[in-house]
Amino acid sequence: MTIGLQQQITDFQEWRNRLADSISDYRRWLDATNTSDPMQDLRLYDLSEALGRDHLILAFVAEFSRGKTETINALFFADFNQRLLPSEAGRTTMCPTEIFWSDRDEPCIKLLPIETRKRDDTLAYLKTNPNEWTKIRLDINSADAMKEALYSIVEQKEVSLDEAKRLGLWNPDDVSMAQSMQNKGKVEVPVWRHALINYPHPLLKSGLVILDTPGLNTLGAEPELTLSIIPNAHAIIFLLATDTGVTKSDMQIWTDHLKPSSSRKLAVLNKIDILWDEMKTGDEVDAMIQSQVGATAHQLGLPATSVLAISAQKALVAKIRKDSELLERSGIAKVEQVLATNIIGAKHEILSSTIINEVLGMLKISRKIAQQKLENSKVHFIELQGLRGKNQGVVQSLMTSVSIDRKKCDASIATLNLANDRIGVLGRILLESLSPRHLEETLTLSRQAIGDSWTTVGLNRGMKGLIKRTNEIAEDVTHQAADISLMADEMYALFQSKHGFELKVPPPLSMKSFSSNMQELEKVTDQFCADPVNMMTEKHFLVRKFFMSLGGQAQAVFASAHHDCEEWLRNVLDPLIQQIAEHESALEKRMASLKEINDNLSALESNLSKLTEEYKQHQLHCTKLDQMLLGLINASKPSSTAITLK
Repeated sequence: MTIGLQQQITDFQEWRNRLADSISDYRRWLDATNTSDPMQDLRLYDLSEALGRDHLILAFVAEFSRGKTETINALFFADFNQRLLPSEAGRTTMCPTEIFWSDRDEPCIKLLPIETRKRDDTLAYLKTNPNEWTKIRLDINSADAMKEALYSIVEQKEVSLDEAKRLGLWNPDDVSMAQSMQNKGKVEVPVWRHALINYPHPLLKSGLVILDTPGLNTLGAEPELTLSIIPNAHAIIFLLATDTGVTKSDMQIWTDHLKPSSSRKLAVLNKIDILWDEMKTGDEVDAMIQSQVGATAHQLGLPATSVLAISAQKALVAKIRKDSELLERSGIAKVEQVLATNIIGAKHEILSSTIINEVLGMLKISRKIAQQKLENSKVHFIELQGLRGKNQGVVQSLMTSVSIDRKKCDASIATLNLANDRIGVLGRILLESLSPRHLEETLTLSRQAIGDSWTTVGLNRGMKGLIKRTNEIAEDVTHQAADISLMADEMYALFQSKHGFELKVPPPLSMKSFSSNMQELEKVTDQFCADPVNMMTEKHFLVRKFFMSLGGQAQAVFASAHHDCEEWLRNVLDPLIQQIAEHESALEKRMASLKEINDNLSALESNLSKLTEEYKQHQLHCTKLDQMLLGLINASKPSSTAITLK
């Protein structure tokens, strides 16, 4: 492991921890200044906790025998001084494997039986049910015990043709399956459907998650992999073999499952050591490798900088033997460098556009309120300072003025409360449109449109209906949000005209992301239904699995939109309500001090002294918030060193 990859992941973890600490500092500041709102405090707590559980997900995808598992061993587990994951000849990862670390559990492997494929439960749901998994404890102090336990991942068993079909794993076009059926009357299938490895490696402790996925057959049999798990990775490593080049099945994986993904992608040509020829010069060998790189880049439609050439086996040997010359020749350092910059860059962008921006919005509101407090203190100080040498008549005149302001404010607040109640009613109707119950009703209609035959034609029909209904939902929500915005605008205008508030009206609610995400699901469905193999064979099992995976994706899209709408509704009037609360507080303070001075003119100087200290305190609060804002703004800036992956 070069220092670059390990150090950048470690540095990112430290940056993420500092970000979580900044959010905690903000929560403490809100609590200390008595400006904390229960819902806001809960949201900040959730954001801080989310950062603590945050992961960098790196997916490795390849057809069989491309050296994918060996590459993972070379990149991340060479310090184990042998192959951590089984990658010998004939030993191929048979089920998707996630490698990570969670201190909520002991070192172990959790294996999901292949029989769970007979049910419609999604992998996401099954991960929440520990009783579904077989657990094997890992003895991290014994290399042999670790190796033996990890071999369970590649276990296979023979089943009848009918059982293979019930599992949705029979593929008549698979040569090895057909031969096995002809020779033995049985078909070999994986024992396990999915594997989770909890291993306390330093990089995994830093939040790195490695996803090791099998070849084309498994990708096609598990739609959830290609619909959600792989696309949600922050970078995808597509392994190819130098001796085969881009094969037909490689291209099918790329075209059907990887190319449409929004994740950053890197193609890696493995096994370049087969081109190492002692009868050729180093330059001649390099020229052959670069020719392969260029051809691969052209076939995949990638820039040449996104195609790298390595020998994973030689890299692993070099790291174990501490052979720097062989390590450099293996090409692994370049892969590590690109991964170090890109997975960090991808995650940095995500956190900046979500968590940082959300906290920044809250901080800016707090800063506005703090500035209002500062200005109110200044106005109050000038007002009281003007009373020096004045009689009680002047004081009483000011009291009358404050009383009038308070009555005007109360009248405006009564109007605001009516509008807020109405907005609350409309908001609940809006959120109900995006509720799990409403989505389930929508999915039920889609299932009915598909019918019992589960054909690609039915799937396409059902998905078109689903998209049509979600578009209608988006339009309804947009119209409802527009009505809410109109009422909110009227309230902002009221307090600006009658009370001099200077407020920035929150932007309108946008459902573009919701509609776009649902249309992406439609696009994926179109691609699936247009596949000649699926159209001709009408794989009923696979169509059903595909729809269930689509349902899981739709749930995630709806949940995200529901959260966005909740946040928008909370922020529609929240800035105004906070400023009103401060305005009321300032009026009460003015009235209280004027009453005290009216009763005893000698109290003027003590009130001025209190206001001076109060003003200094508000200045400190403004300075503290400015520091928090500056820190978050700096944290949101992208790294200038990232190498862009397509």
